[in-house]
Parts: sequence; structure tokens; C-alpha cells
Amino acid sequence: MASKDRILRLKEETRCNILDASLQIVKEEGWQALSMRKIADAIEYTAPIIYEYFSNKEAIIIELTRKGYLILSRDLQEAKSKHRLPAKQLEAMWIAYWNFAFANKELYQGMFGVSTNCSCEMVNNLPEADMPWDIFTEVIGELIGITDMESEIICKKYYTFWSVVHGLVSINLLSRGFSDEMNRQVLKDAIGGIIRTIND
Repeated sequence: MASKDRILRLKEETRCNILDASLQIVKEEGWQALSMRKIADAIEYTAPIIYEYFSNKEAIIIELTRKGYLILSRDLQEAKSKHRLPAKQLEAMWIAYWNFAFANKELYQGMFGVSTNCSCEMVNNLPEADMPWDIFTEVIGELIGITDMESEIICKKYYTFWSVVHGLVSINLLSRGFSDEMNRQVLKDAIGGIIRTIND
């Protein structure tokens, strides 16, 4: 039994090493540089061993994307838990979203296809991809006073928030933004403006 546990643990360690090496390559050289051979070289394994864990490069990208959504969802929940009022929760959550995007730039690019060719259909089918939506729409619904999370009003408000914040993030990931102080002020003004349209 102990031997089986050890084998499983070693397999999980190898899998994690593959993902860590993949992300490191992306951080150093960009998504376009990621290849199975390069990953194998980085962890000093042969390419066929990598294929035992992941069928192709896209499978690795999807797994890194899943990881990104899990980290983002955790950050959103932490930001939400620090406030009681829905308006304050929303502001804190969108700032946490912004912070996540720049603390995990490469994961964010993979999650949303910024500077990379993501397989959007595969990403959208990940259960983890729905988690931020669930967290945000619950708070938006509470602020509006609607319990139906599929409500068109909630969807529209979420999409308004996301379009503005993701747009600002994307501009800055492409190095076309302004100073960090200016960006944060624009972000806060935009979030505050949308919240006011809900409250009015």
C-alpha cells in the first residue's frame, strides 16, 4: 500500500513539475515559445514522458488555465469576505481581479486569450471558468435585489463591469496604458460609476 501511495505521489509531483516548468517557459519566453520538447528539456525528462501526463500542449494550457481560475476565485472570495455591504464587496472584488491579472499575467493571458491563441471553447467548458461569474453575480444580485442569477439585468451589469475591467487590463498587458496610479484611479472611477447606476 505504501508503495502504491509513493508511486501516486511521485506521479503527482512529476505532473506539477511539468506545469511549473511550462509556466516558467511562458514567463521567460511567452506563450508562443511553449513546446513539449522545451518542457522536457527544462525538467530533464524525455518528451515521451511528458506525453504520458498530457496528450499535447493544449492540454497543458488548459490545465494552467484551470489553475488560473482557481486562484482568481480564491482571491475574489477573500476580497468579498472583507466587506459586508455588496457595493463595497464589488469594488474590492474587481480590484482583486485587477491585482490577479498583473500578479499572474501569463495565466491571465491564457485564460482570456490575450497575446495567446487560446482554445476559447475548451476554456469556456471548464467548470472553473464559471466560478468568478458565480461569485460576482451573487453580489450583483444582492445589490440589485434579484435572486435569479440568470436574470438579464444581472448578466448585463456583470458584462458591463467585466468589459471595462478586462479592457483596461488588456490595454495594460499590451503596454499601452498609463501609470499604475492613473490606471487604479480609472479602475476605481469606472467601478464606482457602474455601482452608482445600479443604486440609482
